Amino acid sequence: MIFFHIGGGAGDLDPAANFRDGFSEFVKSHKSKNKNIFIIEANPSNINKLKKSWKKYRSVRIFNIAISSNNNKKLKFFYSEKDAPHYQLFSSDINHIKRHFSESKIKTKFIKAITINKFLDENFNNKLIDYFSIDIEGSDFDVIMALNFKKFKIKNISLEYLHLTKIQKVKILKKLLDNGYTYFGFGIDHNKIDWLFKKKTNWWNIIVSKLLPIIHRKHYKRLNKLLIQNSVI
Repeated sequence: MIFFHIGGGAGDLDPAANFRDGFSEFVKSHKSKNKNIFIIEANPSNINKLKKSWKKYRSVRIFNIAISSNNNKKLKFFYSEKDAPHYQLFSSDINHIKRHFSESKIKTKFIKAITINKFLDENFNNKLIDYFSIDIEGSDFDVIMALNFKKFKIKNISLEYLHLTKIQKVKILKKLLDNGYTYFGFGIDHNKIDWLFKKKTNWWNIIVSKLLPIIHRKHYKRLNKLLIQNSVI
């Protein structure tokens, strides 16, 4: 079984996050005995902690690269000094950092980048990805919209909705529905800030999901109660 995550951070070893990480908790508690884990983390400061977090697992590959929606070989990332030592808010969008650390000095780093489709082609060509999750601080939309769903086989998708605009929600929802995915409630993040989409058709859930872009996220929990097989991962 293949688990693929973009935005690994420090795994479940960051005290600022109360040593919690949705992807880590989900995979480590999953009943599958055959786990092939792929994790991408752009911030080099987190790689050692990330490796330590997964040291008990044999089939783990950790990539210190950035995922780009275009063909840039390097991406410029921004982070705040106040977010040390793990810099969970490590983003290619400077405004994303400014919103959270408006009074802090913002630093930069250039990270080697690869497009999402090239990475998938190099690592998962003709393979089924059972669980794909993404949490990359405001760039989730660009990556999802660039992903070639016709070529690559992904069974479950968990993506962060927290930083999406209304228009972005509409576009992501349309792309996923057009490619045979259905909304099934909250995804793997323990803070309930992810959407879960399954490669499965459920017409009632599709109808309900049309409300996602037009209601406030504080009402998602109520909306999810209307779903069939809500949050079954």
